[in-house]
Amino acid sequence: MSDKPTFVNRDGMLADKEYVEWLADLKRRYRQSQLRAAVKANSEALEFCWNLGRDIVAKKAESKWGSGFFNQLSLDMRAMFPGEKGFSVTNLKYMKRWYLFYYEYFAIRHQVGDELNLQPVEKNETVIRHQAGDELFHQAGEELRMPQIFGVIPWKHHVHIFTKSKSLDEALFYINKVATEGWSRAQLEHNVAAHLFQSQGSAITNFDRALPASQIEEAKQLLKKEYDLRFVTEEAVKEEKDLENALAKNVTEFLLELGKGFAYLGRQKELQIDEETVFFPDLLFYHIPQRRYVIVELKAVKFMPEFAGKLNFYVTAADKLLRGEDDNPSVGLLICKTAKKTVVEWSLQDIQKPLGVATYQLQEVVDRTVAELEARKEDNE
Repeated sequence: MSDKPTFVNRDGMLADKEYVEWLADLKRRYRQSQLRAAVKANSEALEFCWNLGRDIVAKKAESKWGSGFFNQLSLDMRAMFPGEKGFSVTNLKYMKRWYLFYYEYFAIRHQVGDELNLQPVEKNETVIRHQAGDELFHQAGEELRMPQIFGVIPWKHHVHIFTKSKSLDEALFYINKVATEGWSRAQLEHNVAAHLFQSQGSAITNFDRALPASQIEEAKQLLKKEYDLRFVTEEAVKEEKDLENALAKNVTEFLLELGKGFAYLGRQKELQIDEETVFFPDLLFYHIPQRRYVIVELKAVKFMPEFAGKLNFYVTAADKLLRGEDDNPSVGLLICKTAKKTVVEWSLQDIQKPLGVATYQLQEVVDRTVAELEARKEDNE
């Protein structure tokens, strides 16, 4: 082989379409193998952390070896594995808390006879259940095995979930979301701070009467009780048109807030009934997994009963003019500044089309609420 620079001679090689496609397939397969290797490595590391936390609990280590136990264990682990950065005192304490968080909930449920048979967080998805022949959580004496699904969640995500969740169901909700939707840590922190677990699926709707029984729960998961629009300032919204302009300008952020599966089709799409009668729905989306159109109307004021009638009209138009043979019934979402539950429920009582009503918070309101909570926490400490 020559030491001088030279062009590689490819004479005799005919790179046809088949070769190019095969090369692209090799690239795809190699990337997949890299991803599987990374997931496997993450899973193995997490299982070690889980088992270490379990050992600390089972051995009652602090009682047995004294208050300096975590400091000494940290020193010893870092001495044995000098290249590893995950054995700080803080991390070791988190490992214990991580295991205890799930173990204590499991032990309580087991004591009262509940076999941890959780309902799916989303349709056709059950993250963790305890049933014969399909045990993700497995009781072996006084120990608890790490569920396989936990292995795809990064450690820092786990820490945020179990330190911020108030219940097992809330933690599993966020575990499921990270696993199925690939949330970054920033997305997770944002959604936890916005109380997505408490909000999603809890908007006031008439779905129980307006949709087929098989679609009710699925459709409810499309909507939240309150939308966190922290990317829009209160000063920028004086009337309805301002809110619409802000969301259209920041449609990427709004899509993230709506949730997975929404495709943006446009704003103020002209609905012409005849030459003299024209309407302009605010925002139009299509939810791909559920195969349905979603019409969003925005109101920078409190909910009024007449808003439901207009949105009902727009949903009817979407069903008649846009809905295809394979599409499910269209849904309307009205997002208002405030909404009285009784007024909304009465307004939707005789509406035939599936509608939901939610509220929103803008930047200053969110920031003020966080500041108040932090101040209250400091007062209690």
